[in-house]
Amino acid sequence: MLFDGDWQVYDTDLVSNDPLGFTDNKPYRERIKSGFASTGHRDAVVIASGRLDGVETVIASMEYGFIGGSMGVVVGEKITRAVERALAARCPLIIVSRSGGARMQEGVLSLMQMAKISAALARFDRAGLPYISVLTDPTTGGVTASYAMLGDLNIAEPKALIGFAGPRVIEQTIRQKLPPGFQRSEFLLEKGFIDLIVDRRELKATIARALRFMGAVPAEGAAGGPPAQEPPASV
Repeated sequence: MLFDGDWQVYDTDLVSNDPLGFTDNKPYRERIKSGFASTGHRDAVVIASGRLDGVETVIASMEYGFIGGSMGVVVGEKITRAVERALAARCPLIIVSRSGGARMQEGVLSLMQMAKISAALARFDRAGLPYISVLTDPTTGGVTASYAMLGDLNIAEPKALIGFAGPRVIEQTIRQKLPPGFQRSEFLLEKGFIDLIVDRRELKATIARALRFMGAVPAEGAAGGPPAQEPPASV
């Protein structure tokens, strides 16, 4: 939906080697195989480069169908490589998040990816390149606590659940009833945790305007897209 036409996918051969030999009600290796069978991907993120409204861009898009879009060592490595690829090409980076958080089957190794990706994004930021984070439903746990909230511009889809711990866990912990709409996009926008709420149908045009504002220019020979329309009043 975001690229103009063709795009190139990277790092499709990376797969977790089950570092902990983890088993709950089924072995982790079986979960990996099931995720591949249901999504066609070897892990929970797809990395690609192409043109967005004529601008060369690297996009990382998370796949919720693969173990709830959870972040393990492969997700961490692929997103870090995406940041480094965008840094080397000096082009914008977009990460589309949809995740239950860090992957428990990989233990502390999955939590290490939070720092790994954040460090890569810090280098990207020092280079003065634009990073836009798109948060979809749901975006939770260690993903929210790291790269999903580190964008120069953080865009959420309407009514997306965004937070660290889930609302039931919070209510049970603090023994209080949470306010209506807690952790939904609209609540977070009101409290200043995100910058925009954008319907998916308006997402490409909104990101294109943002990239132009941040100084991105179309690639040489790119026609670019049609003039971006003004966002609806609700955005």
